[in-house]
Amino acid sequence: MTQAGLETQVVDQDALDSTIARLRQSNTALPTFSQLRDPETIPQPIIDSLMDISPDEPDPLNLFRVHWHNDRATGGLKEVPDHVVLPPELTGVPSPIIVLFGDTFPMIRAHKVLPAYACLVPRLVSGQFDPEKHRAVWPSTGNYCRGGVAISRILDCRGVAVLPEGMSQERFDWLEDWVVERSDIIRTPGTESNVKEIYDACAQLAQDPENVIFNQFSEFGNYLVHFEVTGAAMAKVFETVKAANPSLQLSAFVATSGSAGTLAAGDYLKEQFGSAIAVAEPVECPTLLYNGYGEHNIQGIGDKHIPYIHNAMNTDFIIGVSDSSSDALNVLFNTEAGRSFLTDRKAFAPQLVEETLGRLGLSSIANILAAIKLSKYLKLSSNDALITVATDSAQMYGTEREKAMSSAFGGHFDDLDAAETFGRHLAATDTADVAELSMQDRERVFNLGYFTWVEQQGVDFNSFVERKNQSFWKNLRALLPQWDAMIEDINRSWL
Repeated sequence: MTQAGLETQVVDQDALDSTIARLRQSNTALPTFSQLRDPETIPQPIIDSLMDISPDEPDPLNLFRVHWHNDRATGGLKEVPDHVVLPPELTGVPSPIIVLFGDTFPMIRAHKVLPAYACLVPRLVSGQFDPEKHRAVWPSTGNYCRGGVAISRILDCRGVAVLPEGMSQERFDWLEDWVVERSDIIRTPGTESNVKEIYDACAQLAQDPENVIFNQFSEFGNYLVHFEVTGAAMAKVFETVKAANPSLQLSAFVATSGSAGTLAAGDYLKEQFGSAIAVAEPVECPTLLYNGYGEHNIQGIGDKHIPYIHNAMNTDFIIGVSDSSSDALNVLFNTEAGRSFLTDRKAFAPQLVEETLGRLGLSSIANILAAIKLSKYLKLSSNDALITVATDSAQMYGTEREKAMSSAFGGHFDDLDAAETFGRHLAATDTADVAELSMQDRERVFNLGYFTWVEQQGVDFNSFVERKNQSFWKNLRALLPQWDAMIEDINRSWL
């Protein structure tokens, strides 16, 4: 329990006292998980104070913006999380595809700051992490380590980012502005597909007892916060869209795997609406589809392994998408020639092109393509909705866009390139590499995780196997109210 970050009792009072002292000194209150699920329950004085705080600043009050209900325009709250329903003229399918925007989250403009908070705070309130002596190590392929560094800085902890050296330059630029020292950025060999190298670096760091590894791929706080907070946010959005079409049903939740944390929202939606869960991955590295391997550039997705917090036995579909499509569409959506084609030739509204498509990062584009593929595979109608997430925005991928311009388009992108890109990578989206999982297929995916977690990472075999049962995942939820009670105790101890 202690190693997994699931403790619900104080295990080190001295460490807890150190945390309380720092919270008192910085006048920092901690939001509960229930407040992040329903921000309207945040005390009104805090909501009022936030109006004077930039969401991009390392201010402790921004902890109360680590949720889906932020209104970037006003600085206040939105009753319904920011989202869009993509028009069928764009997607080529009649089924509504609903996209929640993760760039409304504070500090990193990506929803990965949410699991970072959920992984660190339970260890703080239980005394498992002492900010006086411990360093929080955040292994990631991009946004999670940025979220971890942001949360660490706000909570006066030392945060260390571990990520592949080949990730977008924008990630490193942001990290250099936020870490305490440049040495707190650790670059591992490779790119998106080199998660094993991240684990190896963390294993070395873990030899120093002052380093605490917050491995998003195995931290159940990551799973739980997305089940409770992201799942509820998606349900709220779907109910809002359904109000305009009472016949609408939620057919599926679609998301790329990554750490598998966001997939927990699919568990929530399946219980609420009976919707399927579809996991997307790159066809260039088809781990789930074919036990395959390779390299790809859909940044934000770690692969060649099965995350420990992936509820594989509850997964219904696997969908392969190509990074050539996400790279090309990133160019189409964010260049003058591409946007002119979309507005002038395809007659899409400028607001859709500039304020929606321009907000999509690489994995966000991949999520939408996977939703289109699933809609075509299932032959869904206008009464069958799919829901997905735009984890981050194109803001993180300007340098990746330049690389794609050079490699795929010879450094020049014109009207003809725009038309070919739209036709090849969006309009021609097909149902190739879509797998509907049988029980045997689910067991195959589940069993593949054995080699990472039992053989490589030393997880107890019985602990590994118990995750096959849905009762295991449901029982985890009892931790949330217990953690909330511990958070409230700490807040009361000095406020």
